[in-house]
Amino acid sequence: MAENALKKAAERLNLKIKVIPDEAAFYGPKIDVKLVDAIGRLWQLSTVQFDSLLPRRFGLEYIAEDGKKHQPLMVHRALFGSVERFFGILIEHYAGAFPVWLAPVQVEICPVSEKVAEYAKHVYETLKKHGIRVHLDDRNEKLPAKIRDAQMQKIPYMLVVGPKEADAGTVSVRHRSKGDQGPRPIADVVASLQQEIANRTIL
Repeated sequence: MAENALKKAAERLNLKIKVIPDEAAFYGPKIDVKLVDAIGRLWQLSTVQFDSLLPRRFGLEYIAEDGKKHQPLMVHRALFGSVERFFGILIEHYAGAFPVWLAPVQVEICPVSEKVAEYAKHVYETLKKHGIRVHLDDRNEKLPAKIRDAQMQKIPYMLVVGPKEADAGTVSVRHRSKGDQGPRPIADVVASLQQEIANRTIL
């Protein structure tokens, strides 16, 4: 009865389903939503389970419009399944190179020297004020090392700041996979990042 109810519900919604006999949970049939990862493997994440057993075992009841007690049907829903499994698959799918809106650090600021430390701090504060997850690499390291480290951490954007940028009020934009994007005003960079984040752009 429970299997037929689920099957009919799926058919009414025009869902493409594959019936797999004898794989239901002990309390009844369920719909599994399986995702395909970056290398083609199937992973079960979301599930919707129709349970006609546990309400009886728990002694659940409700008063219906007819004034009589009835036993409810129970629906189990797990949107992500195990959160740890979901994030594991997500990390593996992107190989750690998250799109901007998902990246823990969205922008790395790379000053070329201590001479532009104050301007680099200004850029950092400006991005942070606009809700962008930003990190300032103020180590006493050469610029190529800072860029290499940001690339290895798979940070989507690097903003290089030197004397020219400080004088012009700009930053030199570098993308993780597209490379050097040239100098741009800070306001333009902020607007572009905010749009990319809002649109959930996948790069």
